[in-house]
Amino acid sequence: MHRARWLCFSLIGLAWVSADAADYERWSTGTRTLTAGAAEIKVLVEASNLGSAEVEVAEATFPVGYRTAGHTHGAIEIFYVVEGILEHTVNGEAQVLHPGMVGIVRPEDTVVHSTIGDVPVKAVVVWVPGGEAERLARAFARRSAADK
Repeated sequence: MHRARWLCFSLIGLAWVSADAADYERWSTGTRTLTAGAAEIKVLVEASNLGSAEVEVAEATFPVGYRTAGHTHGAIEIFYVVEGILEHTVNGEAQVLHPGMVGIVRPEDTVVHSTIGDVPVKAVVVWVPGGEAERLARAFARRSAADK
């Protein structure tokens, strides 16, 4: 049996969404907030409110001077910068992203995100498929436990 699918377009990306997904929240202020030091990721859309795991959407806020360690993801990651300036380094190649610009990371890529300038970075992040929010929650919990 074929499942009906819609192709959803937005300013920040696209994703396949099952028409027959379980119940979902049609309006939400988000599901949870993940923190690592002064960095914050507000998870807006994930399986718990979408009803399926095809896509996740979050709002990331990185303070001035923030820099991640090099890391990979198990999904495509799309960063849409809303405020601030983000240095987006993929496989050693740096690009400076200003508000309105998009950075893309594939699962096999190594990425480093750095806030440059004197304004925190606020970005909308999309992961396709979903699952990254839970992975980040576990990583942030381990980091918090190690800091204690």
